[in-house]
Formats: sequence, C-alpha cells, structure tokens
Amino acid sequence: MEDASGKLQYWRLYLLSMVLGIGGSFQYGIQVSVIASPAVHVQSFVNHTWLWRYGAPVDDSSNQLIWSFIVAVLSLGAVAGAVHSGSIPVTYGRKKALLFNNVVAIVAAILMLFSRMAKSFEMILLGRFLYGYNVGLGLSVHLMYLGESSPKKLRGFMTLTGSIFIGFGKVIGQIIGIKEIMGTEDMWPYLLAVSGIPAILQLVTLLFFPESPRYLYIDKGDTEGSIKALQWLWQEDDLKLELDDMKKERESTQGEKAKTVKDVLCSRCVRWQLLTLIIPCAGIQFCGINALYFYAFDIFRESGVPENQMHYLAIGLGATELFTVTLCSFLIDRAGRKKLMGYGYLLMGITMCVLTVMLSIKDLNPWIPYVNIGLIFCVICIYGLGPSGVSMALPADLFLQAWRPSAYVISGTVNWISMFLVAMLFGYFVDALGQFCFLIFVAYSICSAAFLLYFVPETKGKTMVEIMEDFNKLNYKNRGADTERTDIDLATKF
Repeated sequence: MEDASGKLQYWRLYLLSMVLGIGGSFQYGIQVSVIASPAVHVQSFVNHTWLWRYGAPVDDSSNQLIWSFIVAVLSLGAVAGAVHSGSIPVTYGRKKALLFNNVVAIVAAILMLFSRMAKSFEMILLGRFLYGYNVGLGLSVHLMYLGESSPKKLRGFMTLTGSIFIGFGKVIGQIIGIKEIMGTEDMWPYLLAVSGIPAILQLVTLLFFPESPRYLYIDKGDTEGSIKALQWLWQEDDLKLELDDMKKERESTQGEKAKTVKDVLCSRCVRWQLLTLIIPCAGIQFCGINALYFYAFDIFRESGVPENQMHYLAIGLGATELFTVTLCSFLIDRAGRKKLMGYGYLLMGITMCVLTVMLSIKDLNPWIPYVNIGLIFCVICIYGLGPSGVSMALPADLFLQAWRPSAYVISGTVNWISMFLVAMLFGYFVDALGQFCFLIFVAYSICSAAFLLYFVPETKGKTMVEIMEDFNKLNYKNRGADTERTDIDLATKF
C-alpha cells in the first residue's frame, strides 16, 4: 500500500507523460495507420485534378507513383525531423522544441484540410512531409523529455508510454478511417487533417509544465529551476540522490561541448551503447512487424474472411498490440529491459519460423489458415510484450546528457530509413521468396536476441553513471582496470 501511495505522488509526471504522448508518439501511430483508408479517394482526387489542369486523365502508373510518394514522403520528413532532434532541443530546450513542433503539425493539417478546395495534390505531399518532420522530431524529443524528467525507478515505465501512445494512435487511425466514420469521399481531407487536433492539445497544455529538470541543471546550470521542476513533478522535497547524480554528470567535464553525431559514431567510449541503440532498438523495423501487418491481409483472404470485414480484423491486430504494450509497461521495471527484449526477439523468431512452415503447407488442410491467423496474433503479442515497448525505453538509459541528443538523431534516422526500405522492398521480397521472405526477419530477430542476452548489461534501477560504468567494461575490456577515461563527457556545455 505504501509503495502504491508513493507512486501516486508522481501524478503530475503521469499527466506530463499523457501530454507528451498525445502530441509525440501518438502522431507517429496515427500517421502510419490513417493513410491506408483514403487511398482510393486520394487517387481519384489526383486523377480529377490532373484532368482539370491538363484536360486528360493521369495514366494509372503515374497515379500510383504519386500515391506511393504521398505514402513514402512521411519517412523523408521524419528523417529531417530526426536530424534536427540533435540541435533544436539542445539549443532551445525540450519544451520549446515540442511547442515549435506542434506548429509544424498544425500547418500540415491546414494544408490537408484545404488541398481539395485548392485542387492541389502537391499540398497533400507537402502536408505529409511536414507530418513526417513533426513525427521525427516529436518522437525523439518526447522520449528525451520524459526520460530526463523521471526518477530511475519509473524511467522504464514512463518512457515505455511512448510505445503505448504509438499503439493507441494506430488503433485510433484504423477506427476513424472506417467508412462509417471518416473513410468516405467527402471526409478524407478532414481525416488527413485530424493530426492537427492533438497538436493543438499539446500546444496549449504543455505551457503549464516545466522544462526537463536534467536539461535545466546540466545544460543550463539552473540549479534552482531544476529543483523547482523536480519538486513540482515529483511532489517530494528530498531530492538529494537525484541532485547528486546530476551533479556528477555536470562536474565531470565542465566546459565541454555537446557531442556531435560523428563523435557518437567514432568514439570508443560509447561503442557498445551505439551498437545496442542501432541493432535491437533503431533497427526494429527489420523484425518484420509492419511487413506482417501487410501480409496478414493475404492470410485473412485465404481463411475466407470477406474483404469488407478485413479492416475490422486489422483493428483487432492494432488493439492486441496496444493491450500487450500496456501490459509490458507493468513488467519492464520488474523483469528488466534485457530479458523482456531479448527473449521477446527470440520468441518472435521461433514463431515466425513456425508461421513460415505453416504457410508452406497451408493447402494440406482447411484449418491451417486459421492456425496462421493465430500465429500472427501470437507474433504481435510477443512484439508488444517485449521489443516494441523496450525499444522506446532502453535508448533513454544508454547515453549521458552530452551524448543523448546526437544518439537520438542516429536512432531516429536509422529507424525511419529502415522503415522506408522495408516499405519499398518488401513487395519485391514477397514476389521473389513468397512466404520464405519471413526468414529474413527471423534472422534479424535471432541475432538481436543473441546480442541482447549475451552482451548488453541490464539497466533496470540504475543511475546514468552506473549504466555508463557497466558499458565501460565492454568498451574497454582489453585495457587495464585503471585506464584513463577522460573522454567520457557527461555534461552538455557550449
């Protein structure tokens, strides 16, 4: 009971996680899912616009190319946003970066809303690019802000709420996209503009919350402001342990500059943190979860599911992911990051191996396609319980203040480029390999599991400095115990 009441004292921190989530990772989830519904209507709009301008309809290949670019340009915008996540939040602060980011989303929503009236599909392209920028910047700063505002005992749970809001955004996008709500020819501009609503909500509500305490203390040297922010968010006066931890970071290298992307990529002192960031976390798109969502419709058809019912099964898949990610949030600070993610990847690899075999023999018995549907739900459950949630929480543990912004630049860039590559190339893999295309994702999942379980130290319940010391055993394992490590910069200074 005492532990429960102790956690309730952080209700303002929980409220901050909701405000950050609704304008941060929620936007990622809704943009990934909402675009599928109006595909036919947008392509028809492109055709009519072309006919109005040039007096002839656009040919099918050009129309499909324009639509494909509308879908893919989100990733390009997200890469641009991820690149700026290393400079804007360092220069102007986490809070101001998100406020600016909301303005970008509102502009994108306005472009979407008036695109049909202006007879301009170029406005849709620009709007999707700006949405991508909003998602790329917002997701990184959301996790940065929340991780720096949370006590170490809640850091895993709080940063994992990023995955919860991604799942929530996916489900909301799928629900509002059905034809009974906004998936109609008349409503598609409003559907594409819906992301303006959470942007406005965050723009208004975030004004009432303080800046990240660690940013104030370590980057700006504002001790009094940091203490006030911690007291307001945590509702406690005994902040000695947290202040001592931040003091160690700030005093280690006074006067050092913030680390660049090149520093993170080339420095030996963060080599294993970088590998942990890229292989199991940023490269998570290569576990095949989005490809599985795509392939699921073929399995649904083979099982006799009517075309007009498939959208509701897709909502079921999204709801399953949301439920399991939420469950993961209650396990992560008990089971630990390493076990949840490592064994999650291992079980995903095994389950996809079984799915590949069952897809190969699907014609032998009429009940096998139903088994395949069950296996798809199993993979999504495992993904939600492990890799999905931990991939959001673990990066917040890996890097100290000086390295964190540039690390998030790398993480976001790798994540969005890998998502773009999977989206562009998966269709070709399906044509060439059929159901055996999943073996590529099996290989990634097994390798990531082995890497996590054999090499990565557990970060649960540890301070940033303690985690750094654990990784130094890997970074400097061939050196003596008394190796001078003066290149470990802990503070971000200009």
